[in-house]
Order: sequence, then structure tokens, then C-alpha cells
Amino acid sequence: MNIGQILKTKARGVTTAQPTDTVQAIAALLSQRRIGAVVIVGEGGRVAGIMSERDIIRMIASHGAEALAMPTSAVMTHDVKTCTRTCTVDEIMDAMTQGRFRHMPVVEDGELIGIISIGDAVKHHTAEVELEVTAMRGYLATG
Repeated sequence: MNIGQILKTKARGVTTAQPTDTVQAIAALLSQRRIGAVVIVGEGGRVAGIMSERDIIRMIASHGAEALAMPTSAVMTHDVKTCTRTCTVDEIMDAMTQGRFRHMPVVEDGELIGIISIGDAVKHHTAEVELEVTAMRGYLATG
């Protein structure tokens, strides 16, 4: 299964923010939308970074309440790992596990077209494995 197939089952749109938005604004957005990360877009809508709940917690732990007034550009993850529609679920799961992150923007031709979470990847991987198990059981039962 590839990422393009997963994107077809997800709601359209990606929650984005600007590098100039404050950490507090991003925290409010995450809470309001009940999501774990926001893609930060720069000029031309290109991915400039990503800001997750973990990033916010780290900043508050190191800077206290002042972190909430800081611009996202000072706090976000700048080196964002991205994928394309043709990447496989296994590739994404490996990258997320190795990089210790839970969200990956999907980009094609420099344009943000979606986002995949570890939850999306695990859900679809599990469904794929269950389908294989069912097929194997059917094969073994028929001899």
C-alpha cells in the first residue's frame, strides 16, 4: 500500500500556519483541531517546518511561559522529512521510527498535498496484514 491510497481515505486539507505565528497560537490551533502537528508554510506555500505538541512542550520546559510568545520560526522543526504519494507505508513507518517523529508532510512538485501520521500508517499496515492473514487462512482451509 502506498501513501496515495491512504490520502484518498483521509479528509482533505492540511492544517498550516505561518512562521510568524506565536507558539501560543499554534498550541491553540492544535487544541482546537485536536491534532498533533501543524505544517509551517513559507513563501509560495512551501513547507518551511513543522510544529508538534512535543516541540511546544520542549520550548516551555526550557523557556517557561515566555516560550508562548515566541514566533514559531524559532521553535519549529526546520529539517522536515517529507514523502510523496508513491512512498510505501513500510518506508514511512521506518522513517518515522528511525527519526522519532509522528507526522510527515506529503509533498509533490514542491506543493504540500497532505500529511500522514504514524496512526494513519499503523492503521493501514494493520489492515493490510489482517487481509494477508485472512487470505492465508482461506488458502490453508481449502488445501
